[in-house]
Amino acid sequence: MQFLLFFIGGLVVILTLFLAADFVSMTRFQAPLEVLIRYYSYYTPNIVYQLVPAACLVAALFTLTNMNKSNELVALFSLGQSLARVSLPLLVLCALISVFSFFVGDRILPTLNQKRDYVYYVEIRKRPSRYQTVKTNRIWYRSENIIFNIQSLEAEEGRAQGLNMYYFDQDWRLVQLVKAKDVRFLSEKSWELLNGTLTLFADESSFPITQSFDSKTVQVSEDIADIRAAPKTSEIMSLKDLNRFITKNKELGLNTMRFETDFHAKIAFAAAGFMLVLLGIPFTTKRERSGGNMLSIAIACGLAAGYWISFGASVSLGYNGILPPLIAAWLPNILLVGGSGYMLVKSPV
Repeated sequence: MQFLLFFIGGLVVILTLFLAADFVSMTRFQAPLEVLIRYYSYYTPNIVYQLVPAACLVAALFTLTNMNKSNELVALFSLGQSLARVSLPLLVLCALISVFSFFVGDRILPTLNQKRDYVYYVEIRKRPSRYQTVKTNRIWYRSENIIFNIQSLEAEEGRAQGLNMYYFDQDWRLVQLVKAKDVRFLSEKSWELLNGTLTLFADESSFPITQSFDSKTVQVSEDIADIRAAPKTSEIMSLKDLNRFITKNKELGLNTMRFETDFHAKIAFAAAGFMLVLLGIPFTTKRERSGGNMLSIAIACGLAAGYWISFGASVSLGYNGILPPLIAAWLPNILLVGGSGYMLVKSPV
């Protein structure tokens, strides 16, 4: 019971601080209050999901620290109970929270993230081209009278694969279709299209006119260029949808390393709370009463920050193909398990 109170309390405190800071930054867009409320109603569950591992760690450390200060741990150890046995109920609770977190992250958050993105990019930022949807194996965007899709976007590397751009007139009749196998983002508003075709649909011609090209440089509007700053595609897909997306694009010979890494990272991050608690538990018996809750807070912050930094770095290695996607996603957790095993072996109790 004490663990759950600390877990909920820690989550509420951290969430309140985050929302307060984020809300101040959002006011610069001068969006109506009703729109901001809708935005945060979709965004808050995702923030909670990100904070669950840290809240688990804080709750476990505070619980064991309080037991240490009141000599409950000393009494249990004198009865022959090991640290692992004393911590077992906390680990079981953290495991259950991790399972529930995985379910929420896979079944609920993708839909909420897509609604959040719509409110943010369409209603708040007025940049609808950054809002993306995923159908089958393509990522879709819209900008004014242009609808376009790509099969794979690698914004950080400045390229995309499998581009289709549909141009419509004012009456929404298709006037031009541009296809390209590869795209290079040369500058902010200049794209180089490689190995593609240009098709014109003219009223004076009964048949569309198609012309192939090896390389073609096109100037795009600032609105379309915004897709390079679009949110992560994997955030709006469940594991099942993401796996289907990866499979179809791999069949087309496209680079899916980024999406494969995200697939495994979704599972690995859900287990982070359990792993962090496993590593943090031995610290509660190291200094007995010295430092108390302040020491627990310092330990929790240090461990959580270290995990998030290592997780982000490892995932980046997976994106770039330096590590296999599975290893890149799970390496921080593997290190946590190794570190916790070492700490428990070295623990005097």
